[in-house]
Amino acid sequence: MEAGDRMKFRLKYNAPVILTFALLCSAVFLLSLVYGHAFLSDWFVTHRGPLSSVHTWLSMFTYVLGHASLEHFMSNMMLLLLVGPVVEEKYGAKNTLIIIVFTAVLTAWANMAVTNNGLIGCSGVVFAFIILCSMTSFKRGEVPLTMILVVALYLGQEIVAGVISSDNISQMAHVIGGIAGAAFGFFLENGKRR
Repeated sequence: MEAGDRMKFRLKYNAPVILTFALLCSAVFLLSLVYGHAFLSDWFVTHRGPLSSVHTWLSMFTYVLGHASLEHFMSNMMLLLLVGPVVEEKYGAKNTLIIIVFTAVLTAWANMAVTNNGLIGCSGVVFAFIILCSMTSFKRGEVPLTMILVVALYLGQEIVAGVISSDNISQMAHVIGGIAGAAFGFFLENGKRR
């Protein structure tokens, strides 16, 4: 092999929305380690508050960047980086960003309507991507069996966990994320077919 024939490798920022989102989550997690729980709860937890408050509205977007623990952060980032690039490649950067924002706000609204508990983390967004990822093989007139199985297993597990568990994990956020992912998948696929 000649010197000029050597393979060259370069890093590629292959999924800009997903990678930027993951970097923002990482920065918030590192800042929460430095500045403590008060920093996290002040800016990256959403909970019921007055709709006249800018903070209430801002936290409906920022809570997806915060994570309560290293385990919470790592599990969300691994799943996000696994399924997110597939979604971004199939549906595009703009739609991926819309899915993140819409799922975050929808989940925050549902949480405020149902409970006084705070909500933190991007689990709802991740589960929207899991459902969207399982829908990537849709064809006209066909529903992938894998998508039905993922939805049934995932939603079934979350509903059971919500009934019997008291682990401070918001199964409601996971379920709403899954429903949002399915809705976006059907909407985007129907738009492509037209």
